[in-house]
Amino acid sequence: MRAEATAVACSRPREHGLPLARWSGAEIAAQLIALGVVVNIAVSTVVRWLAAEQLKPWRYHTWPHMLDPYAFLTLARPILALYAEAAAKLKAGCWAVCVDEKTSIQARRAECPPTPGRAGQRRSPRYQRQGALQLFAGLSVADGQGYGQCRARKRLVDFQAFLLDTIIPAALQRGVQTLALSLDNGPTHAPKRLEAWLQAEAKRGAWPFPVQVYWWPKNASWLDQIELWFSVLQRKLLRPNHFDSLPHLEQTILAFIGHYNRTVKPIHWTYTVEKLQLKLGMN
Repeated sequence: MRAEATAVACSRPREHGLPLARWSGAEIAAQLIALGVVVNIAVSTVVRWLAAEQLKPWRYHTWPHMLDPYAFLTLARPILALYAEAAAKLKAGCWAVCVDEKTSIQARRAECPPTPGRAGQRRSPRYQRQGALQLFAGLSVADGQGYGQCRARKRLVDFQAFLLDTIIPAALQRGVQTLALSLDNGPTHAPKRLEAWLQAEAKRGAWPFPVQVYWWPKNASWLDQIELWFSVLQRKLLRPNHFDSLPHLEQTILAFIGHYNRTVKPIHWTYTVEKLQLKLGMN
């Protein structure tokens, strides 16, 4: 009976003619009865059997598998090396910056504004939408400084404006000799056009430094440091979400970035090229 329960748990419900995506303990128990394996069985018994087999078919986790590990490593290796050497490179004049965007940040006017914390506090889930903004952001790897600009839309021209209005002036102010940008292959970044545009703008604006672009492989957001910065923004500012208008949301985001930068420290990054090689079995 335990073997039959395990077999059912390791099959898809649709193989048994059930219009379900995954099993629950109760459904496995019902299926064992339907198959004639048992006359009756408690759901707790099924769950206990499966726990002994370390099976929980009702749980479902997604993970972006690397379809081409060699190509993944080829693209990820120079960026991870850039992470490891970011502080030394900055002293030598090379500024490493992760750039990306946090899209569709909603301004929600809550029915009940947030109140100071207290025991048993609850909030009403009702709110009125006031619109949404797109946050274009950059994270300095060496010192953890954040940079941001809010835009109404998420297009290549908006991303270009962010680079010209925020990142390039910051690089000029820092007096760097090289600007190293790491970014993903999203359509906003126009991988086939961005580098040529940067070269043309550098020539037109007589920038005193070249711009190096490092492209992340697909499904590599878990290695992108700016995603950690977005997580801090979400936890520290955007939840709970209560903003009267889009200008209020934008002003608060920019104020948060200024506040964050006053006490920030660089991310303590420990995931090295060697660890990625070990994960991919390429040592």
